[in-house]
Amino acid sequence: MGVRELGTDDWVELWPLVRGFGTEFDEETSRGYFEELVGDPRWVALGYDDGGLIGYAVVQDYGTHLRAGRRHHGRLHDLYVLPERRRTGVGRALMDAVAQWASTRVRHLEWQAHHERAAPFYERLGHRGQPCPQPDYPTFEIEFRR
Repeated sequence: MGVRELGTDDWVELWPLVRGFGTEFDEETSRGYFEELVGDPRWVALGYDDGGLIGYAVVQDYGTHLRAGRRHHGRLHDLYVLPERRRTGVGRALMDAVAQWASTRVRHLEWQAHHERAAPFYERLGHRGQPCPQPDYPTFEIEFRR
């Protein structure tokens, strides 16, 4: 099927993915956060549906970034694909959808990725990480022309 925007009705399928990515919260608490997120127009949750959710991404129109001195700033918070479905184009499709959503709302999209577990994926997509205060998590960025 492909990438689609997620809503509160998707929680039952989304929860195993959130848990697989890693969270310190229980399901009830996480569901409350998700419901708050999808009710806020500054956020979007995207899912890759292939007869069931197999990956998801969450991105935010962050607004102004005080320390970076930027307006129109976005942040990719999560991008996760079930381990058995990785390297099949799902992550790329999710990242394309994230970039499409962000390009209509922000000028800069930024995220951090673990240097061994996730950064190689973004590098295969052509992005280059820059050092940040957390040395194991380089910062990646897309600047959209507006």
